[in-house]
Amino acid sequence: MPRRVAIVGVGLTRTSSHRADVTYPELVYEAVSAALAQAALEPKDIDAVTYGSMDPFDGVFAPERWNVEACAGAGATNLPLMKITTGGTTGGSTALAGYYHVASGLFDVVLAVASQRVGETVEAQLVLNTAIDPIYERWLGGGAITIAALQAVRHFWRYGTTEQDLAHIAVKNHENAQRNPYAHLMRMLTVQDALQTRLISWPLRLSDCCPSSDGACAIIFASEEQAKRITDRPAWVIGAGQITDNYWVGDRPWYEDWDSLSLLARRVYRQAKIDDPLRDLDVAELYNAFSVQEIIEYEALGFCEKGKGGELIRKGVTTMEGQLPVCPSGGVLCTNPIGASGLIRVAEAALQVMGKAEGRQVPNVRKALAHAWGAAIGFHTLMLLSSDVP
Repeated sequence: MPRRVAIVGVGLTRTSSHRADVTYPELVYEAVSAALAQAALEPKDIDAVTYGSMDPFDGVFAPERWNVEACAGAGATNLPLMKITTGGTTGGSTALAGYYHVASGLFDVVLAVASQRVGETVEAQLVLNTAIDPIYERWLGGGAITIAALQAVRHFWRYGTTEQDLAHIAVKNHENAQRNPYAHLMRMLTVQDALQTRLISWPLRLSDCCPSSDGACAIIFASEEQAKRITDRPAWVIGAGQITDNYWVGDRPWYEDWDSLSLLARRVYRQAKIDDPLRDLDVAELYNAFSVQEIIEYEALGFCEKGKGGELIRKGVTTMEGQLPVCPSGGVLCTNPIGASGLIRVAEAALQVMGKAEGRQVPNVRKALAHAWGAAIGFHTLMLLSSDVP
């Protein structure tokens, strides 16, 4: 049986289009030192490191070689280190690797770190356009924006979702981001404002699309014995998993339904004994790189029936004051250091459970869900956290 594991420390960095004020190692150390400080740990207390980054977005091959000392903390080099790269799920996969390192019994305290300097690359979309098959599909220019637009068109056609629904998603997340000191985009936005932003790929407008950000995140996982020693309110991992879809984009029936995510959710809910996610969860941090994807994720994760995601946002169910607040941080729609975005979802969920989310804190959070997707929307990760020992 796996050991019980909890998150005991979280570190986030300020994000922007380009953090020119720091070197790459300094950016990583900003997150690592914050996580160590929150857990009141020293670098010598860390047994191993899992490190995630999507190298093409940094323009630096194997950035972990440059950042290894910043990852481990001053004076704590020569630790076991595993590099993770799985597209947009890189951060989620890095969290899973850190969790599995401890759950297996191999290590007691593991640092999971993810970073990205998207500001170092000429244009992120040029990299994203290479995420699909190079011979049969790449000529279509099917990067992240195009694929998300296809999802929106299909959802509009099948379920009657509208541009106004997408605008409501954008408004909710931008409003939440204003409470988050680590968010990239912090701006007032009304539904009318959103509908007047420039068209990117119909029906997606600028307000429906995530930014490109520089940023890093660090999380500390600990065994039950160590977690209880380190803090009186850790975030316990009660469910975790990942799933991979088939490689060929044209063969996937995921445009409007995302059935692979539904399958993964059922597996993880079974681990955590969750029967009704809308009732049982208190917060969800979803990988909402594009507004339409948050609506599809509502449906795939069982928050509502298929086709009812737009209705959920129109009724205010997923706002900060609603039954299930989604992305109190503002989500990926407002902050997107790509290789770190999935780990940030876990970090934000952990902060909610630990009661340390400050101005974006949802009252009385006991269970929180963190999600990430990656590649050409072919990977998904989920992690469920709880204030109660499993």
